Amino acid sequence: MDDRFRFSTDPDDIDRELVHRWLSEQSYWALGRPRSVQEAAIDASRNYAVIDDESAAQVAYARVVTDGATFAWLCDVFVAPDVRGLGVGVGLMEGVVADLQPLGLRRIMLSTADAHGLYEKFGFEPLAQPERWMARFQS
Repeated sequence: MDDRFRFSTDPDDIDRELVHRWLSEQSYWALGRPRSVQEAAIDASRNYAVIDDESAAQVAYARVVTDGATFAWLCDVFVAPDVRGLGVGVGLMEGVVADLQPLGLRRIMLSTADAHGLYEKFGFEPLAQPERWMARFQS
């Protein structure tokens, strides 16, 4: 990641309005997500940002839902379109993985439709026994 970008775990670096706009308007997994739901998700999660120090603008976001001891779910990973290809996604993931490492989590899960290559760089792989996993969806 270019030196102009800075990884952050500081909650004050999260531009909540921008994150909501990204996810509710531009992501494939959270289209139409209400702002109140996004706020609750942020408040109940570990949150990460990448900041462009030249403009002081947030350019990426991720959050992790975890019990802090055994399991985590990495979600809502978003990199602003204008900085894609500049290593921001890699820098974001390096920071997330480094932040979670001391917790000694046994399993970190995620779901992606299009970023398998990025996550494979950080040890993520397809489920070995997907038949064991189930999900419950609500509309």
